[in-house]
Amino acid sequence: MALTPTTRARGANARAVAAFETTPGTVPGAAAKWFRVPFVSHGLGEERGLIESDLLGQGREMQDPTPDVATNDGDIVVPVDVRNFARFLQLFFGDPTTSGPTQVNGADVFQHVFRSGAQTLPSMSIEIGMPEVPSFSVHRGARGNQLRISMARGGLLNATCSLVCIGESDPVDATVGSANPVELATTRFPQATGYIRKDGQILGSVVSADFTFSNNLEKVETIQPDGRIEDSDPAMAQMTGSVTIKFKDRTLLNAATTSPPTPIELVFGWKVGNHELLFTVGRVFLPRAKNPIQGPGAIQASYNWQSSKPGASNTVVVTLKNDVASYA
Repeated sequence: MALTPTTRARGANARAVAAFETTPGTVPGAAAKWFRVPFVSHGLGEERGLIESDLLGQGREMQDPTPDVATNDGDIVVPVDVRNFARFLQLFFGDPTTSGPTQVNGADVFQHVFRSGAQTLPSMSIEIGMPEVPSFSVHRGARGNQLRISMARGGLLNATCSLVCIGESDPVDATVGSANPVELATTRFPQATGYIRKDGQILGSVVSADFTFSNNLEKVETIQPDGRIEDSDPAMAQMTGSVTIKFKDRTLLNAATTSPPTPIELVFGWKVGNHELLFTVGRVFLPRAKNPIQGPGAIQASYNWQSSKPGASNTVVVTLKNDVASYA
């Protein structure tokens, strides 16, 4: 007996494609430059609550609720990879400055530099498709609010991108974006190749670290006929994070206990083959932290740091070296 094929949607077959918008909130046409988005998970989706009726004099039975405003905030977790991750760096920081190629081990390597603090940032349309159903919807007017990355000794290196979107289109049967989007090979940066430099020197005995870059988006919550936000605007660009170390010297302790506090430079990096990713935070302030002793094992210290603008440079400078000639 022949089995009826299932039409239940499965995450393994989900499809994510995206394109940068010319007009914020307006979904680009199929002829635009759509590209495939490798992702680990996503929590995007428009929500519209219901307001309970407050009518009196109608008896004890509740009256119909009224739809409230719409929101579409959520996270998409993406691999920190050699080529595709640049699209989200572009969303959070703006267009890079690209140079090269230079020859490294007989191969062309291009350098893409992203800088924080841009006055205007791009917006993106992200289509999530479940082809089994089929069901395709587009999250439009997506802007980058927070970018979070955690470092560990092993495991997979992912980035959590918290986005603010204007809205989500109603599901349709076929893709709105390109049926054949640009697709770049996914080569991940391994956690095992990560490192942290303090003032140019490798920082030893690091147990774990994480950092969050935020554009501190402010929603433009004006009165709209569809109940959605008008857009979202970037406020102060900010970088914060934490570093946990095995306490074997006073490298970080000295920086944290001087008065006034002594800012340091931290560089978070990963490398695989000819490809490298660097987050340079030029002016970092460490708080004074305690060194609790909780048993006979190694003593650890954790520093929750904050950053500021280092003179004429930018708070954060991201350098990506890969084999992609342009992200224009």
